[in-house]
Amino acid sequence: MADYYELLGVSKNASDAEIKAAYRKQALKWHPDRNKSPDANAKFKEINKAFEVLADPKKKEMYDQYGEEAFSRSGYGGGGGQTYQQGPFTYTYSSSGGNPFEGMDFGGFSDPFEIFEQFFGFQSPFQRGGRRARREVYELDLTFDEAVHGVEKTTVIKGDRKVIKIPAGVDSGNRIRFSDFDVQVSVRPHAYFKRDGQDIYLEKEISYPLAVLGGAVNVVTINDSVNLKVRPGTKSGTTLRLRGQGIPYPNSSRRGDQYVVYRIKVPERVSSKAKKLLEELKEEI
Repeated sequence: MADYYELLGVSKNASDAEIKAAYRKQALKWHPDRNKSPDANAKFKEINKAFEVLADPKKKEMYDQYGEEAFSRSGYGGGGGQTYQQGPFTYTYSSSGGNPFEGMDFGGFSDPFEIFEQFFGFQSPFQRGGRRARREVYELDLTFDEAVHGVEKTTVIKGDRKVIKIPAGVDSGNRIRFSDFDVQVSVRPHAYFKRDGQDIYLEKEISYPLAVLGGAVNVVTINDSVNLKVRPGTKSGTTLRLRGQGIPYPNSSRRGDQYVVYRIKVPERVSSKAKKLLEELKEEI
């Protein structure tokens, strides 16, 4: 069995950026329309398989623990797998006893040429005409909340009614593979949440007295709201991290974080009484 880290030429503690950079280098080197060696096609597929695993936190965790066996449908414990289709979805599950991967659907391995095209953002620059059929790709527009929490959309594709199930946590540019077509997601921005991957940022205005004296403030999250402490002497730009209050990773129990950035609200107009108090405060500080 091939070692995925060796295939890409990275260490086990390589960062996401290092894994992507290594894949870029190896994929261009071994693309079969560029590299004419007899083993180029097999090597290219192995490189894409390695990247698909190591670039996904959940798959990488399973690979680090169990190796390539984690992605073998029938290789563990002598059991087999079953596949069935419902609407546009294909499901695979294991029926073998004692299988630690039972119920965990990694979706199989994708077409290596589509991984290449999605990574580079365009069709292979080396491929020449008709070697494989192109999959249909449909654009799907989602609200911020639909993308965060997941949603089911009903539509008609080529005369057939389809139920499109979108997992929680998708982002603009994500492409989701179904049985015979792909869906590319576009997510509308939110009115006040700003997204960075699976993390979200929220600017929260607090009054000058609250910033000086301290207290508490109510802050919304994507699921609810929380009361946060404001320390005396808080400065504008102070940022609090709410662990696990961000956006879920698709098909995973992991979540990003929410960051709350305090902004001190300065009133445009003040009463004569307030002005006098501020003058007295200025003398104190």
